This record gives sequence, C-alpha cells and structure tokens, in this order.
Amino acid sequence: MRAIPSSICKRSVSKVMSVAPAWSRGSCFERGRVCHDRLTARHRGGFGMSQSRRDFLKSAGVVGAVAMGGPPLELGAGARVQGSATSRRVQTPVLEIGYEEHGPSAGFPILLLHGFPYDVRSFDGVVAPLAEAGHRVLVPYLRGYGPTRFRDPDAPRMAEQAAIAQDVVDFADALGLDQVALAGFDWGNRAACITAILHPERVRAQVACGGYSVQDTVTPGRPGPAVAEARLWYQWYFNT
Repeated sequence: MRAIPSSICKRSVSKVMSVAPAWSRGSCFERGRVCHDRLTARHRGGFGMSQSRRDFLKSAGVVGAVAMGGPPLELGAGARVQGSATSRRVQTPVLEIGYEEHGPSAGFPILLLHGFPYDVRSFDGVVAPLAEAGHRVLVPYLRGYGPTRFRDPDAPRMAEQAAIAQDVVDFADALGLDQVALAGFDWGNRAACITAILHPERVRAQVACGGYSVQDTVTPGRPGPAVAEARLWYQWYFNT
C-alpha cells in the first residue's frame, strides 16, 4: 500500500466520519464492543444491515477515490451502470466463489465483504451509489455462504482468519486485479483487515466497520471478562 500524504489522510478520515454514526467513533475497543452489541440486537428494517452501517460503508467509495488522489471515476461514453447485479462464479485454488458485480468493468474495483450470518444482500443499499460513481463493485459470498463451494468435496471446512484473507487475495488474483479497495463488517471486516496487513501492496484503501479486527491467537486460552462472555451467549447456542 503506497504512502498517502497526511493531508489526504485527514480529508479521508473527515469524509468517513461525516457519515459515520456516533457509535463507530472512539477507540477501536469501544467500536468493537458497541458494534458487537448492535450485531446481537435486532437490526432496523428486519434481519439485515442497519441503515447506519449502510451509510458508513458508502464511504468506501469516498475513501477509495481520495486514496487514489482524485474524485470518483467518471463513466465513459460507452460505460453503463448495471441496473441489477450480474451474478458470476470464479474459481480459485481452493474455492468456486459466487459473487455479484455492479458498475463498469473499467472502474476501480471495490470489494464489499459481508459478515456472519449475512450474505451479499447486506450491501443492496451500498452498491448503487458506488457503481454510479464509476466504480467496479464486487460482492463475493464468503466461504460457507450461498453458492460459494470448496472445489475439493473432501477439503477440511475451516474459516481461520488467515484463510479468509487468502480467499480475498485469491479472488482478486482470479479476476486479474492488482489492487482493490476493501470494505466489510463482522467477519468480512476481519478478512479485509488481515488482507491489508499481510498483503498491503494489494489494498489501495479500506473501510473497516467495527474497527481493527484481528483475533489474538497467542493467548486464546485465557478466560475473558464475565461481561464479555455474557455477551457471547449466542455462540454457545450456535456451537451446541
């Protein structure tokens, strides 16, 4: 990832924070705690992404444009914003990934990564403004979701954080994308964060909904605070 002048960074942050809800501000730990609480609560408008999260992720296009040093790409004479998603599949070394594509194929690619237990429908309110700004918007189903399948039926089913980050890189490689902008929430945010850490040269810009999201695997055996474990009651339900 190339260095971005401090003036651009400040503009980028101000653009994001102008649309980010109050709960997304403050320290990474505070954002993670509040975001977790909101994920366990009922989202506004049904079982999907809340409007505040939609507004926050719309800033992905703004951050991507600022990081590229200019305004969003303009549509060329022959370009056309797709009125509906184009559903596609692409093979990587491990997966056959189902994804939806919006916007002109010549636009700078923005990958939107959903979380658990959602899918690509989480971004229905986000893709249109990004595509209309001239970006190529790619929304993959993460491993274990929708039409995405393991190519080897006998392959171990796992979702380690390094593996889901490698899925992002493999997806970009399969589409011939050297650099991308990433935006995600929940597990999609984790995949984006780890991709940016391990492969910074591939990530032009990133929007992280929920703050820095990398699991500490060095000290996983230590019991967490009682209040934190109480908030994770639903994990017991999922895993028993």
